[in-house]
Amino acid sequence: MKHNENTAIIIGCARSGLAAARLATKDGYRVSVYDKKTYNQFHKDDQERIDILQGEGVQFIFEPSISLDSYDLIIVSPGVPLDLPFIEEAIKKGKKVIGELEYAATFCKAPIVAITGTNGKTTTTSLVGQIIKAYNPNTYVVGNIGRAFSEDVLHIPESGVVVAEVSSFQLETIETFHPKVSAILNITPDHLNRHKTMENYCKAKYQVFINQSDADYVILNEQDEYFEEAKKLASGQVITFNNQKATLRGAFSDGTSLYENIGDRQELVCAIKDLKIVGAHNIENALAAIAICKAFGVPEEVIKEEIQKFAGVEHRLEFVCTKKGVDYFNDSKATNVGAAIPGLISMNKPIHLIGGGMDKKISFTEWVKLFTGRVKKLYVIGECKDQILEECKMQHFDAVEAFETFEAAIKAAYQNAQSNECVLLSPACASWDMFESYEQRGQIFKEIVNHLEG
Repeated sequence: MKHNENTAIIIGCARSGLAAARLATKDGYRVSVYDKKTYNQFHKDDQERIDILQGEGVQFIFEPSISLDSYDLIIVSPGVPLDLPFIEEAIKKGKKVIGELEYAATFCKAPIVAITGTNGKTTTTSLVGQIIKAYNPNTYVVGNIGRAFSEDVLHIPESGVVVAEVSSFQLETIETFHPKVSAILNITPDHLNRHKTMENYCKAKYQVFINQSDADYVILNEQDEYFEEAKKLASGQVITFNNQKATLRGAFSDGTSLYENIGDRQELVCAIKDLKIVGAHNIENALAAIAICKAFGVPEEVIKEEIQKFAGVEHRLEFVCTKKGVDYFNDSKATNVGAAIPGLISMNKPIHLIGGGMDKKISFTEWVKLFTGRVKKLYVIGECKDQILEECKMQHFDAVEAFETFEAAIKAAYQNAQSNECVLLSPACASWDMFESYEQRGQIFKEIVNHLEG
């Protein structure tokens, strides 16, 4: 291919990659999109997006590997590891390699609120989005939450607000991304199959505040293991949240109510019993949201009203239905051990637990240790089922059975569960070995459950 100064290639053909392709086309680039998968391996919705973009002149390359020598701008989708040989080679040659988040942000004139963390991102981002939207209707919730920043950025006015859920994958490739308010909710082991070490994982998370100044705000969790390190490295003004004791400046709980003391006096936000979301993890999410919104300048009365309205998000401890006295819950968003633990703790009935999925090279010990006295039986699926079975053996938990298919596990739980018990899908693993996303996994769970005899 003849070198052209206006050529760009997008690596990865999922939603954010396709959105970046359209944005780059509007930016004047001649755009190609590369993916090692073939066209027929994509979901029908993605195939339709590919067809539309091809009609707009975007070239698609479906091959096992590719040379990037002919492209000036290389935009990497979040799910694509940077240590792929052809990407490493491009970086070595001085090619410009950025992520979709970074590329979209270069077009954004509105202030950005960026929320990251191992667990609680989607719930907190949704809650913050709801609160700020009540204050400013021109609020756009984007990022890892399911809508790519590139899809909306050209429509966002300078007077608007962007609330972005950002992952460690997205943060790896930022250069100038600059939120007005950033937040790290927590850091626990996750994605070590990609980041290799906790040091690398933390470093990626800290990128969220790397371009901030003293005029900006960083929201941190005082109870997190990495709090002191993050606080020391933070570029903006640090505001904290704490679920156990009062903060010097931030949001906190006394066990019965939520408060903030970010302004010139302490304010009661609401009683915990008035929240629609339940569990200690959701108290932390609410406190983070209070701190974020207060730092952004949302009036107290708006925060108080909206936080009590918020009913949670799909696929996160979502009640599905009751069949024959058995409650069914969809916690497909629990894609790691830290995210799955709150589901176990929140249930007040014996649990028939469906778990397992893609191996992210993390330990299941902490999760399995909580089974005794809570989990009546574990129904395990996915590529890491042998690892989970071995951990159950190590922890002397015998009420476990492996299944080849998701549907078989659900139907076995249905057959075994008795009245006043519950069936909980909370996998503690990623979904990509069997599904396109945790959303698809949760949706299929709900569809199967809703068709069970009542």
